[in-house]
Amino acid sequence: MSKATPASTRSDLPAADTHDLIRVQGARENNLKDVSIEIPKRRLTVFTGVSGSGKSSLVFGTIAAESRRLIDETYSTFVQGFMPNLPRPEVDVLEGLTTAILVDQERMGANPRSTLGTVTDANAMLRSLFSRLGKPYIGGPTAFSFNIPTTKASGVMTGPKGEKKIVKDAVYLGGMCSECEGRGTISDLDLSVIIDESKSLHDGAILVPGYTADGWMVATYTESGFVDPDKPIKDYTEKERHDLLYKQTTKVKAKGINVTYDGLIPKIRKSMFSKDVDALQPHIRAFVERAAVFKTCPVCDGTRLNESARSSKIQGIDIGEACAMQISDLADWLRGVDDPSVAPLVGALLRLCDSMTEIGLGYLSLDRPSGTLSGGEAQRTKMVRHLGSALTDVTYVFDEPTIGLHPHDIARMNNLLVELRDKGNTVLVVEHKPETIVIADHVVDMGPAAGTSGGEVVFEGTVDGLRASGTRTGEHLSYRASVKDSVRERSGVFEIRGANTHNLQDVDVDIPAGVLTVVTGVAGSGKSSLIHGSLADRDGVVTVDQGAIKGSRRSNPATYTGLLEPIRKAFAKANGVKPALFSANSEGACPSCKGAGVIITELGFMETVSTPCEDCGGKRFQAAVLELTLGGLNIAEVLDLPVAEAHAFFTEGEAKTPAAASVLSRLEDVGLGYLRLGQPLNTLSGGERQRVKLAMHMKEKGGVYVLDEPTTGLHLADVENLLRLLDRLVDSGKSVIVIEHHQAVMAHADWIIDLGPGAGHDGGKIVFEGTPAALVADRSTLTGQHLAEYVGG
Repeated sequence: MSKATPASTRSDLPAADTHDLIRVQGARENNLKDVSIEIPKRRLTVFTGVSGSGKSSLVFGTIAAESRRLIDETYSTFVQGFMPNLPRPEVDVLEGLTTAILVDQERMGANPRSTLGTVTDANAMLRSLFSRLGKPYIGGPTAFSFNIPTTKASGVMTGPKGEKKIVKDAVYLGGMCSECEGRGTISDLDLSVIIDESKSLHDGAILVPGYTADGWMVATYTESGFVDPDKPIKDYTEKERHDLLYKQTTKVKAKGINVTYDGLIPKIRKSMFSKDVDALQPHIRAFVERAAVFKTCPVCDGTRLNESARSSKIQGIDIGEACAMQISDLADWLRGVDDPSVAPLVGALLRLCDSMTEIGLGYLSLDRPSGTLSGGEAQRTKMVRHLGSALTDVTYVFDEPTIGLHPHDIARMNNLLVELRDKGNTVLVVEHKPETIVIADHVVDMGPAAGTSGGEVVFEGTVDGLRASGTRTGEHLSYRASVKDSVRERSGVFEIRGANTHNLQDVDVDIPAGVLTVVTGVAGSGKSSLIHGSLADRDGVVTVDQGAIKGSRRSNPATYTGLLEPIRKAFAKANGVKPALFSANSEGACPSCKGAGVIITELGFMETVSTPCEDCGGKRFQAAVLELTLGGLNIAEVLDLPVAEAHAFFTEGEAKTPAAASVLSRLEDVGLGYLRLGQPLNTLSGGERQRVKLAMHMKEKGGVYVLDEPTTGLHLADVENLLRLLDRLVDSGKSVIVIEHHQAVMAHADWIIDLGPGAGHDGGKIVFEGTPAALVADRSTLTGQHLAEYVGG
């Protein structure tokens, strides 16, 4: 292994300048096996290795976690009480740490009031700009805020020195639209999903689950006397329609007894729509999700602002229109605002807009809700605030910053990483893409495999050294997929006509059925808008998106995939007891730790400590339950098995359980054979979580699979396994549609649909349709140029 030369051996430097290494000794977090490395400061270091090899455990769980913990300790005990408690990582020695700034893939909070403008402070600057230059003048910055309502006050006002003043109808201006309360949308119910206008009540006009034509629920309406049960709903008078749908609570006779009558809409709002969606039965939840719709607020037209805020303009543009502009267009408009009194404010806004454009987010608008940003977009948004920062000598930690980026955009991201390094910062990047690995000053390759077979440093040194190292990453660094010689024949098409979701410009396209189709294009070109907006909601379409699965300490692959159910039943049948005994969240739980496996101790003024439960030794089950076995193993030992071993265990012999073997087979198919059945979901990486979801969806009967960037978090070596899985799905008669940037997946496709030519309003068009070979030969699009370069065409 090639190592960095410690600067401490050089005697020509002052002592303060010799600390140019981050030293880690004996790191044992998660699957790390006593890892000891030295990372050069003020350099760009890339950590690579297969998914689950320990990259995140070393970078985030050890180095960044300890840096954050030590910084938190500098606050007073009182302040620490309001901060998250960070446990001390499992490591012997950590030296040379600097302040760590994490730029991760966690999506931004989906608060309905949070937009791209509010999270980047662009809205705050725009509000100040409009309060200074807006004509007519309507008030200070709060008058343009969609989070502050306009209020009136009357009464006695007390001044700072106790002087009293009587005020009458004092107005405090805010910019919030009173109709939608600053949300831009109002909730509504889609009546076409609730009633069939062409039918009568006796014929089954009410489509709500449980409201059968001859049932008790509908009898309340048919025997109420308010409506004609034999007349189609579309022929109802205004009064009959109101009585059926909205009548207030009253008493009527139905089936010979007095019953309470409520209009259908208030009744189902109370019984279905006011409840937690996740707690509803699956068929009712599906109905609720179909019927509940959000529509643009008719009063503010989705701008969230009241009429007063929209009346004040600069050069004919109000603040709502400025926030709705594409960021690159907003920057052009700001360049035309020429007033010396606001020059510093306009300059700061321009720098922010230019940074967003430079980082590849120029296609977004400031009114975009922050919860709708993808993981990659959210990460790049967080990165913007660090680009102009005056801080130096800090450690920036990035988690796969190229996620969601087209090869064309990766070059720009690389420039930004190098720029951060050149300002004198230490940049640590967890990454799989070869385009980013090759710009590293220093590479740390983890492996050799995943899970218990990983957790070691298999190479440390330069990129050239990695290529010659013989590790899985080194072998695949120069790997290039080749374009297929022949492609599959389509069995039909899915027609999309006039698609205009978001930036799509009346797109007409035929997506072939029965083949592997890849939809590609630069970030923001309209790929997701086309597929999710026009195809994903059709019957028989199974969508595996980038949404994270919820994972707690008690949730694991066995519980999430439903695998634990057949395992519990098999144990119960073999031992003649109840299945509930084999659940750590039910009757079988250790009474001391309640099935958590650890005891959480609150120490008040010190950080919370978690220790393994002394009674169950962290196994989570009662001692009596652990004496009951199946095939020679108890339930705790089974949950400690990797997926591959568990598959063999449940496939033959006394423990043979076809239902469990089926789930385990799917987990193996998606490359998770190393994952332990009982590993908490909150310890899984992003790529692992997505593949657990994919394994779940593979059991569904849909004929069309839509996968949104399935290579997210996948090592170069695992991409080949994914391609084999996609081939298997297509060969079994499925149509597979993949939204993807990875050139290996493009090269493997039967058909490519390329959107562009740019992002935002510069995209939204089909710029190429055809085979990968034709795209390589064509080279007229950005994707074609990068794919041709990749395959050496």
